Amino acid sequence: MVHISRPVLWINTVGPAVLGMWLAGHLWHGDALALLLWLTLPFNLLIYGVNDIFDQETDALNPRKGSLEGARIRAAEVRSIWIAVLATNLPFLAYFVWALPGDALLWIGLYLVVFIFYSAPPLRFKARPYLDSLSNAAYALPIVFVPLALGSGPVWAAGVALMAWSVAKHTFDAVQDIEEDQAAGIATTAVCLGVRRAALWSGLWWTLATIGFAMVNVPVALANALISGWLLYTLFRSPLSSTAHGLYRYSIAFPYVAGAVAGIQLVAALLLGWYP
Repeated sequence: MVHISRPVLWINTVGPAVLGMWLAGHLWHGDALALLLWLTLPFNLLIYGVNDIFDQETDALNPRKGSLEGARIRAAEVRSIWIAVLATNLPFLAYFVWALPGDALLWIGLYLVVFIFYSAPPLRFKARPYLDSLSNAAYALPIVFVPLALGSGPVWAAGVALMAWSVAKHTFDAVQDIEEDQAAGIATTAVCLGVRRAALWSGLWWTLATIGFAMVNVPVALANALISGWLLYTLFRSPLSSTAHGLYRYSIAFPYVAGAVAGIQLVAALLLGWYP
């Protein structure tokens, strides 16, 4: 179950939540603990467990699966995965309904619906061009609902910028799976656009993200521009799925580096009383 949850990608759920707490003006707040714990194994098991259940045909053709980059499950394991998803998520959700304000619950509900139906029918966003990419804006929602859970308003410029960033990264990462998705009949944004146009699509969203980050913090915007620009330039020069796969390790590192640039500044400002 830990393997299915892809721990190397937990940063994509926990990171925005921690930033949301800091942007709300708290270096640490006990009321955020349950949310932060939920966004580790439980919610990532939900995201990737549901994905693996409904992507067995594609995953069987994908050489990346069965490694650090994702599990390859067997049909006999589906029931156990559903049980684990429910057992790890329902207690947290019950607690949130009891403890959190209504506006935070609405955003948490949207977060759940988008990620469940990214993979699950009948909506299955991942097989719908452009919706697959746009739905990944939901990765930014913890930066919205964590401050609301703590009684503060979100920093919307940061939230919208992170939404644009997530849209870009989804398509960029999907380029490496074009052949496998085509073989399984899945029409993703990357499949429909091809490598070079997918890079341009990602470049548009990463540019919008950079503009949004610049409204909040210029060093973060510069880090985003430098890393995304290098990834896109490298892929555009060699427009192959194999190039995208070779870049994936750097794409995984992207949120760690950019998040560190943001986090170090926020922590320093909170400790020194400069923020909020």
